[in-house]
Amino acid sequence: MPTDDKDDSPDLPSTLERSAKKIQHTYTETLDSAEDQYDGDESRAHRTAWASVKHVAEKVGDHWELKDEKGPSDPRSKGTTEEKRQGRGETFGGVDVEGNTRDELIERAKKAGITGYSHMNKAELGRALQKHE
Repeated sequence: MPTDDKDDSPDLPSTLERSAKKIQHTYTETLDSAEDQYDGDESRAHRTAWASVKHVAEKVGDHWELKDEKGPSDPRSKGTTEEKRQGRGETFGGVDVEGNTRDELIERAKKAGITGYSHMNKAELGRALQKHE
């Protein structure tokens, strides 16, 4: 895994750099393990690491925050491995549509300055929040 010149810590995506150490640790440990397991398939290793992050955290603005409860964040993450590889099911870029109620998503949309939120369902709120964040 690439490292920066300052120390032996891995280069992290900027949204993870602004996130809790536990989330950073989840990403780096999963990435290391996946790189070993998938022997050279770097893309698959990164997808696996992001899936681990999305299982324990949710993207809020420019960083990730730990979820109250671990679990799938969107319809795609609830599918089988084969369905995920085929791109079946919608993903919302880290917005935890499955773990939040519609009212919670509406509150986030209000704070984000999204208009028309009162007429949106959970999926529409997830898409709007994904675009905003």
